[in-house]
Amino acid sequence: MIKIAIADDHQMFRDGIIAILQLEKDCEVVGEAGNAQEVFETLDKVQADILLLDIALGKNNGIEMTKTLRVRYPSMKVIMISMHSESSYVIKSLEVGAAGYLLKDAGKVEMLNAIRAVISGGTYFGKQVSQILMSHFSTSSKPIGRQEEVMLTRREIEVLKLLATEHSNHEVADKLFISVRTVDTHRRNLLEKLKLKNNAGLVRYAINQGLID
Repeated sequence: MIKIAIADDHQMFRDGIIAILQLEKDCEVVGEAGNAQEVFETLDKVQADILLLDIALGKNNGIEMTKTLRVRYPSMKVIMISMHSESSYVIKSLEVGAAGYLLKDAGKVEMLNAIRAVISGGTYFGKQVSQILMSHFSTSSKPIGRQEEVMLTRREIEVLKLLATEHSNHEVADKLFISVRTVDTHRRNLLEKLKLKNNAGLVRYAINQGLID
């Protein structure tokens, strides 16, 4: 059962998400919050696997909150929910440790896909957000230089390509006929070899090296 908490300052929006999740056999809403204080009060009482967090929670900045959340609840994954489709919001969210980024006009299927991808160890941006990231990284004035003459194994390149194209750890494992633990090991090795911090960096590296379109 995936235990989910929801943080948004609009009750109607929270009610809508709760109504959707209550119909899913593998999802359970364990708490909800309308402001930053309620978020921490709620998460101190329940054990949530995933927090759906409004990037603009009242007067609070969801990106700044995520920094604290990742330290205070390290096992919990944060999926940012936002009206903003600009690449700067997406990149900042990923840099502080968000595991996913959903636009508020996303549908039921996309939200459920995000939850299940993140709980399985992957990240999720959604098709529109992925296109925004691809466009940003491919036209960035600060490309990752070719100074990293890093030798990657064939398997590492295979894993990198799949992770950079929105495959979860489980999906990568299934496609390559290896264990999820092995995928996670390859991912950690890639981050260390390439001196990157997160999956967003892997996406950017893959694009700049011509490994994906």
